[in-house]
Amino acid sequence: MVLRLLFTVSPETMHALSVTQLATAGNMSQSASNCTPPYEQDRIPLVVLYSMVLVIGLPANMATVYMTFLQVRNSNVLGIYLLSLSLCDLMYLCTLPLWAVYVSAGHQWIFSSMACKVTSYVFFNNMYISIFLLCCVSIDRYVAVVYSLESRGLRQPKLAGIITSVICLVVAVGHAPVFTMPEGDADTGKRRCFEPGHSTATVTGFNYARFVIGFFIPLCILVVTNRAILANVQASPALRPRQKVRVKYLAVAVIVLFLVCFTPYHIILLLRAVMYHFPAFQKECHFENSVYTPYTISLGLSTFNSAMNPILYVLSSDNIRKEIRRGLASLRSRSTLQPRSLDSSLHKMHNSKNSMDVAPARGNNNT
Repeated sequence: MVLRLLFTVSPETMHALSVTQLATAGNMSQSASNCTPPYEQDRIPLVVLYSMVLVIGLPANMATVYMTFLQVRNSNVLGIYLLSLSLCDLMYLCTLPLWAVYVSAGHQWIFSSMACKVTSYVFFNNMYISIFLLCCVSIDRYVAVVYSLESRGLRQPKLAGIITSVICLVVAVGHAPVFTMPEGDADTGKRRCFEPGHSTATVTGFNYARFVIGFFIPLCILVVTNRAILANVQASPALRPRQKVRVKYLAVAVIVLFLVCFTPYHIILLLRAVMYHFPAFQKECHFENSVYTPYTISLGLSTFNSAMNPILYVLSSDNIRKEIRRGLASLRSRSTLQPRSLDSSLHKMHNSKNSMDVAPARGNNNT
């Protein structure tokens, strides 16, 4: 009976239903696009967080650029990945003042649309280049530990340079649509710069791809490689207990840092992608308003990764730790030699002054 009623509906009735559905969808889309998230809730915390990350991350990454550059000159494969990672972080840290100004101004972008698109482009590139390079670091350590004999032919500086270049190129090309998205047109309207708004089919597919390719697969790689490294090191009788504990802490630190910095952001991306298929939940902006504060927190955590990476550099490379010890030793030696040289120079000046005072006295006696 129900099927018969469905098939006996007139074309006029079907057209009226279609118009009603389109109007409802249009009203829902319009209400979603007119959502105004609570911008004031995150203003002070984000400005403080961006400032802290900049103050800590800028000198730390500059120091690691110098130390990893020394390792690259010595044909260190791990140094190539770490140098690229620190340069990527430095590029992103240079954009933090723009984001801090944007947030403190009540999410009003006072610069040009191109500046908005470039800073957002740098942010997306930094996140995923960092993720893929962290995977390269873990894979390189995995090959060096588990296949120590065979790794001599696999771990080549030239190959590491090619892999790094391919990663940067693929990520840069993959995020090129940032320059064509209307969310980056900050010269018009409310002057927002890539604020979360009503999802489209393109943005939803982009979010699914970022979650799977940019987060889930790298997480699996990190877990598998670090677990294998830890198991191989624990079973090795040649290593001392202290060395095994250090490897264990490093494996845990890599995974924890990845989870803390990148999991919240990508979980929210996945939720946004899923909610696109349920437009009823987007009505009256309940979902957008409830998820906005967690979204800003997740952005802050992903930014924190740029300040924490130098700690990972120190933990993951014995050669970099040696460079730090040498630098500290040279600073100590300079600090101890400087007072001595100052004392000796003062002593010489004092002696020369006494000799100058004595010389005229002798001259007067001769006269």
